[in-house]
Order: sequence, then C-alpha cells, then structure tokens
Amino acid sequence: MLILMSSMIMSLLMSIILMTLAIMLSEKSNKEREKMTPFECGFSPFKKARSPFSIRFFLTTLIFLIFDIEIALLLPLGILTKISSTLNLMISSLIITVILLSGLLHEWKQGVLTWV
Repeated sequence: MLILMSSMIMSLLMSIILMTLAIMLSEKSNKEREKMTPFECGFSPFKKARSPFSIRFFLTTLIFLIFDIEIALLLPLGILTKISSTLNLMISSLIITVILLSGLLHEWKQGVLTWV
C-alpha cells in the first residue's frame, strides 16, 4: 500500500513539474497566435467579425427545410398501401398536398419567393 501511494505521489509531482517547465519555457510568437485563431469558410479572422449577411439566403433555407419535412410526411404513404385502404391514402395525401400548396401560394403572395 505504501509503495502504491508513493508511486502516485511521485507521478503527480513529476507531471506538475513538467507542466510548469513547459509553460515557463514556451515562447509565443505571432505565427503561433495566427494558427490558434479560428478560421471558418475562408473568412479572414483579421476582418470585421460581423459582416453583413443577406437575409434572403436564410429565408430560402428555412423554406427549403419546411418543405423538405413536409415531403418527408408523404413518403410513408407508399408503405401504407398494404395496410390501409386506397380511399384513406388518397384523402390523407390530398390533405397534405393541399396544405403544401396553400403554404406555397401564401409565401408567393407575401413576396418571399421573389429574388431582388
């Protein structure tokens, strides 16, 4: 037990000594600081962080995601042909399609789909 305890204390002391030596002896240069700065999508980290962003791209992405989820609701209807009757499938697919088309017409009338 004593040997285990002394080896744990020795390893802890060695790691603390090595960490303090590494911190004290390391030199920071401008090149290392530039490497440590975040780099995203080709934007330079030295420019203004909040560059203007077109809200049209964001709205188009949201519309695409909404319609993508709504189309994913139509996919299981093909599997349900063996379980449910044809009339129920046609009615439910018609309801989903009408909801999709009414949402598309509403967005069109609001002018969301016009690209300026």
